[in-house]
Amino acid sequence: MEENHISLFPNEHFLDIRPYQYGWEECKPLHSFGPFVRNHYLFHYIISGKGMLFSHSTNGEIHEYKLEANQAFLICPGQINMYTADEINPWKYVWIEFDGIRAEECLLQAGLEWDQPIYLPQNIKQGELLQKRMLYFYENSAKSPIHLVGQLYLFLDELIEYSSSRQNIAEKNQKDFYINEAVAYIQQNCSRELTIDEVADFCKLNRNYFSRKFKKVMGCTPQEFLIHQRLTNATELMRLTELPIKAIAVQCGYPNQLYFSQAFKKSYGLSPQEWRKQNCSKTELPVNTGFSPLNKK
Repeated sequence: MEENHISLFPNEHFLDIRPYQYGWEECKPLHSFGPFVRNHYLFHYIISGKGMLFSHSTNGEIHEYKLEANQAFLICPGQINMYTADEINPWKYVWIEFDGIRAEECLLQAGLEWDQPIYLPQNIKQGELLQKRMLYFYENSAKSPIHLVGQLYLFLDELIEYSSSRQNIAEKNQKDFYINEAVAYIQQNCSRELTIDEVADFCKLNRNYFSRKFKKVMGCTPQEFLIHQRLTNATELMRLTELPIKAIAVQCGYPNQLYFSQAFKKSYGLSPQEWRKQNCSKTELPVNTGFSPLNKK
């Protein structure tokens, strides 16, 4: 198997959108990867060949997708998945791992989410342009972090524009603006005690209406978004610093360490101490999923 990738994006200080890893692979027959759970979004675009994606849906079912050239697939954070190259015509693909508080919104606009992981461009030419944009990260990895973040915004813009199942965003109204304001407010204040009532008041919206609108736009409730943001920040602090867990909990808006540990384990399946031990040098967690065993990467 021929493989080329950049291990990590060189700067951790971008919150809206941030790339993590990027590259391309030309796989051997039946080469597989997983089962794994990712901490960030991972998008593969198939350049040539064929393969299979095995993905857990939100209701716990395993869905199988047969994929080929000019198709793509998304893996969401926390989602159990495995993918394997075809025995006769193994695939070659380009990939990018990214995250940030704007990532889910952009992916939803492109018609992508946990239960809808397959992406199709409107035509082959657009698919080629998307591949070129993704390869740019690998070919220009020495560029400045700001430059690479700019390229990620362009990639997401093209992902939405070229999608054959993109959502209509031409009719955005003022209430959607308020949701964007809410996202920014949560981002700026999630390190302290923060309630959804406070966020709704900031947006000058009724709490129940605000919650419904937020979920429609963002794909999750305001509380789920707040927890995700806090725990994502916690994983970054655990991976990049030697701060004790208690100090990290406080910095991420959890003055009660026990409550922090309970919330963390509920989301990641591990205690903060266990997660730090397993992820101090890598970003993927092997898991026991019930998948039939295949060769791992």
